[in-house]
Amino acid sequence: MSRPIIAIPADIREFDGATWHAVQEQYVQATVKAAGLMALIVPALEAENDADAILDRVDGLLVSGSASNVHPSLYGKEALESDGPFDPARDATSLPLIRRAIDRAIPMLAICRGIQELNVALGGTLASEIHEQPGIWDHRKPQNVDRDTMYSIRQSVFVKEGSCIARVVGPGEVRVNSLHRQAIADTAPRLQVEALAEDGTIEAVSVIGAKAFAVGVQWHPEYWAETDSPSRKLFVAFGDAVRDYAASKERLVAASHQQKAV
Repeated sequence: MSRPIIAIPADIREFDGATWHAVQEQYVQATVKAAGLMALIVPALEAENDADAILDRVDGLLVSGSASNVHPSLYGKEALESDGPFDPARDATSLPLIRRAIDRAIPMLAICRGIQELNVALGGTLASEIHEQPGIWDHRKPQNVDRDTMYSIRQSVFVKEGSCIARVVGPGEVRVNSLHRQAIADTAPRLQVEALAEDGTIEAVSVIGAKAFAVGVQWHPEYWAETDSPSRKLFVAFGDAVRDYAASKERLVAASHQQKAV
């Protein structure tokens, strides 16, 4: 069997006066080298994407992190300028893909902005500038440092016993690189909290009753997926789920051809 392909929704970026559909290289490299998959970057369109047509052609969905935030109007709040930057085309692309991937039992891994999109897609809300809340740490990325230092593994999260992620990385304390100024506020009814930071911030979730791998993490396993054991385990588990899904599709196609030949 050839390598399965996953979809990664793009962000809209402006470079040299032109508009680009872009995905950070770390997500692609982690997909290829740690998960053993291939990646298809999905253009971010505000109205023209067909989620089912896209998912028909892939075997999994990776919803990546981004510098932009989910627009507050999508979870019933007024948008303030400080809540930005926004990327409405990314929202319009990712949220339908998330919902349809869950409905169709297509494996999904959601990272950083992705876990927030997952929560909003299923009816949850987000909190902005969480570092301003009493008792909450400053989870924002450090400034004026190189990227390896920025994404260094320096924070503990606590994985719940018996959770989906516990089966991958083990329960209890796991060291991660979590960089964000927004976080899940009201957890969507269909999501189970899988891991918390020491200050109580939700750092991982899974979809309750999902028929395939459907996990979101607030941290960045893609950055050290080749060298950090918990990060690699997450991508390997995702890759295994995608391969299982791809194999099941091939079996269905083969069975259909046999029926037609009879």
